[in-house]
Amino acid sequence: MKILSIDNLNVSERRVFLRVDFNVPFEDGKILDDTRIRAALPTINDLKNMGGRIVLATHFGRPKGERNLAYSTSIIGERLSEILNQDIVFPEDCGHAIVKKLSLGLKDGEILLLENLRFWPGEEANQDDFAKKLAQYGDLYVNDAFGASHRAHASIVGVPKYLTHKGAGRLLMKEIEAFHSLLEAPKKPFIAILGGAKISDKLRVISSLLDKVDALIIGGGMAYTFLKAGGAKIGSSMVDDTFLDKARQILSKAKRHDVKMLLPVDHVISTSLDGSGKISETKGVDIPDGWMGVDIGPKSLTLFSKEIRMARTIVWNGPMGVFEKEPFHRGTFELAKIVATTSAFSIVGGGDSVAAINKTGFSGRISHISTGGGATLELLEGKILPGIKALQVD
Repeated sequence: MKILSIDNLNVSERRVFLRVDFNVPFEDGKILDDTRIRAALPTINDLKNMGGRIVLATHFGRPKGERNLAYSTSIIGERLSEILNQDIVFPEDCGHAIVKKLSLGLKDGEILLLENLRFWPGEEANQDDFAKKLAQYGDLYVNDAFGASHRAHASIVGVPKYLTHKGAGRLLMKEIEAFHSLLEAPKKPFIAILGGAKISDKLRVISSLLDKVDALIIGGGMAYTFLKAGGAKIGSSMVDDTFLDKARQILSKAKRHDVKMLLPVDHVISTSLDGSGKISETKGVDIPDGWMGVDIGPKSLTLFSKEIRMARTIVWNGPMGVFEKEPFHRGTFELAKIVATTSAFSIVGGGDSVAAINKTGFSGRISHISTGGGATLELLEGKILPGIKALQVD
């Protein structure tokens, strides 16, 4: 698979259609966290320095194919203008002819930000006519939106069909290289840590990783489905009974592949998920009736930590409990510190895991923090993302 970086593209005096992921959290018309904007700055600044004329394209929220000014990218343009200390061209009239004229009028180093791509139903439907229109705003194509590259949308897979000079931005290239190291040539022992609430989101990932890892640590809400499948009592804990058979199949597969599969052996338990109820700890794996598991217990933390410290490659996606609530965050935060202080090559992905790492102050010690959610999971499943496939050249 050959993918060009921006270093391999001649962008001087040319319009670069740059697909970014500026789908930032916001409230009442104000951006709450501009991390995703700042993540694209290395690509934006390098393209500027190369003499490129940049046309930025992103989705923002879920306007469902309609023009809804509550999701206008104008507030993103304002923040980007502040960060770069330069004016950003923003077309108030989103008509195709106007936008094309503005793009053709850009000078070297200037930036135009398109209105929210999802204002048009052709984006998510990957309509060819819409992709053709977008392609007229650039002379070449660069994708730096890893977090959206698992979507077969017009700006991700349609535009590259018409702009044959194409490549990956700094952020996307970094993601590709990190996951290649992880999945193609991991140093052993290789350990995966998976958490989160929904087992349905992770089953395919778990099954795929069992062919690669030496040990698999399972925490969070989905652990209780595995525990119940193995015969443990889980009280009122979150469980998806429809996946019990599949959980048993995975437990069996782990044994066949001689992969250590570590589940919690004790728990922090509560009568309420919001932290207002009674809180206690179990002595063992079973949870009494009327109580629910909300975090891993101290014995589980010790067990998991011992395994993690032996690893040379680690991938982590998903918290160990209801870490958003202070009484239940210890397991996730302690695990974050342990992963960060190993000498292993480490990748952390998923919003909650990344948030936990950031709150501990140890993010600088993680080898690679992935910017993707669904994209990260699909790579871990062994899939080739549509956005990455669209960049391949002969």
